[in-house]
Amino acid sequence: MSLDKQTVAKVARLARLKMDDAELEERVPQINTIIKWVEQLAEVNTDNVDPLPSPVDIGMKQRKDEVTDGNCQEDVLANAPESLEGFYVVPKIVE
Repeated sequence: MSLDKQTVAKVARLARLKMDDAELEERVPQINTIIKWVEQLAEVNTDNVDPLPSPVDIGMKQRKDEVTDGNCQEDVLANAPESLEGFYVVPKIVE
């Protein structure tokens, strides 16, 4: 599959890209090279290949699921201009 100048101009217009004739002449071979490369990748047999998030087999670091920063309500509210019953007091916005 290859694209001609009119098709590239149409795609550029749909993508809201302004291209003059010189840019279109330059981009058509570049886009066709990219399309040929993608077609070449499609020919690769990947039937017995498991999908991977990364080509490198690295395990995710995990930590214990435990609360480490809790019970510091006083410290959090220390910088509040006004607090009431453990909550921030903010001005009423909706009347």
